Amino acid sequence: MSNIDFIAIGDTVTDAFITLQDARVHCDLDDENCRISMRWGDKIPYQDLAITPGVGNSANAAVSAARLGLSTALITDIGNDQFGKEIIDVFKKESLDSTHVRVHNDIPTNYHFVLSYEAERTILIKHQEYPYVFPTNLEPPKTLYFSSVGEGTETYHEAIADYGEAHPDILFAFQPGTFQMKLGTERLARIYARANMVFANKEEYQRILCSKSTEVEALLNEMRALGPDIPILTDGRDGAYALTEDGIEHVPMFPDPAPPKERTGAGDAFSSTTAALVTQGYSLKDAMERGTVNSAYVVQKIGAQEGLLSKEKIEEYLANAPAEYQAEKL
Repeated sequence: MSNIDFIAIGDTVTDAFITLQDARVHCDLDDENCRISMRWGDKIPYQDLAITPGVGNSANAAVSAARLGLSTALITDIGNDQFGKEIIDVFKKESLDSTHVRVHNDIPTNYHFVLSYEAERTILIKHQEYPYVFPTNLEPPKTLYFSSVGEGTETYHEAIADYGEAHPDILFAFQPGTFQMKLGTERLARIYARANMVFANKEEYQRILCSKSTEVEALLNEMRALGPDIPILTDGRDGAYALTEDGIEHVPMFPDPAPPKERTGAGDAFSSTTAALVTQGYSLKDAMERGTVNSAYVVQKIGAQEGLLSKEKIEEYLANAPAEYQAEKL
């Protein structure tokens, strides 16, 4: 694993996308608390099914970085089953270094079900309880990107924190997953304190911080208090915000080239593109702008990876952006 630019750490899964056609969405008056429902005890037709192996927050980030021209590796665990073999094939196709992909004979590969309806998705998740072991003597990359892993990984998080603290020159990007949000900021204090960048959407910020604030600036400052150099918050159609020493950098959402097909992976595309391009020497503003482009095109495809762009395509689309697409300091 010599000369690796970008190492992603986290669980890898196979996603089964089920496009629903007979469902209902019910929301509270403020549209903040929505539920999807289907008929109980019935046979319900669905519109389409697509199987996408080799995905998950960290795998998506690794593929994104590789397509942007970085030498990329992945530290993850999979099963020695058909799904695991398909995942290895994806990694080979994307030119990912699989040296530290651990294959388990007695634990199956993670398999999630994505219920897609009206361009939004509800994901049924299950993270297998792998015996996570952080590799020893790992040659430091330029960037370490850490995201979603399953329960029972407190010791694993400590090992990653140890590695990050021992290599202060690494760009450490953290995109908390579901379990990591549940684990809480006290248990992950060292991870947040070591992180150079933390990525999450507005609702996730509120969950992580146990905050009822709806003010972006307040949430960013609360996150900064945990230690990360640059907290970055995405807020749907309002774009992305980053708190820096010079104030808040705001990048609007890149205009959708067409109505989105499915929103899985939009956040991963933005976060990983931003981290990858900062790794390559781009300014934070320029990296975030290109992150919004990649995010806009990911949602044009089913799944989190098919729509990920090359650097050349990102530059082409950004060059043709409408005049109103302008970053700003707040």
